[in-house]
Amino acid sequence: MSNIGGFFSNVVSEMRKVSWPKRKELTRYTVIVLTTVIFMAVFFAIVDTGISSLFRWFLSI
Repeated sequence: MSNIGGFFSNVVSEMRKVSWPKRKELTRYTVIVLTTVIFMAVFFAIVDTGISSLFRWFLSI
């Protein structure tokens, strides 16, 4: 049991050393991540639609 207690003691010690982002930084990072995810989703949807229509055209010949 002392190993488990020592582990959690070390976890608490390390968590106190963490530099948490401020609200403004967190908001900016969240917007950047969401914008990137939306852009990539739209990009891959367009590429997927293009490849699908290319295959449909090729198979209809």
